[in-house]
Amino acid sequence: MSIEVGGKTLETDEEGYLVNLADWTEDVANVIAQAENVEMSENHWEVVNFLRDYYNEYQIAPAVRVLTKAIGKKLGPDKGNSKYLYELFPYGPAKQACKIAGLPKPTGCV
Repeated sequence: MSIEVGGKTLETDEEGYLVNLADWTEDVANVIAQAENVEMSENHWEVVNFLRDYYNEYQIAPAVRVLTKAIGKKLGPDKGNSKYLYELFPYGPAKQACKIAGLPKPTGCV
């Protein structure tokens, strides 16, 4: 499977996650978000960038509980809760946000 971004074809797995993490750019994120029916706002980018930093540090995409706690620590309790994260990413904050962030599917996500 693949997606088209700026005239380039990027390989994705059968669920739409990027195969090559190095292919990710903000344009790629916007194309994936569009396909997921997510309109990227500043709050969405905050979570996506947080996930990318987390992945760079730990080499793993966080499961939703870990994500919620970590975001609460970094961005405050009003953002570190599932209700807020599900409003941004209705198909699962870890799963959907990781896909948009160009990261592999978090472990433990079905």
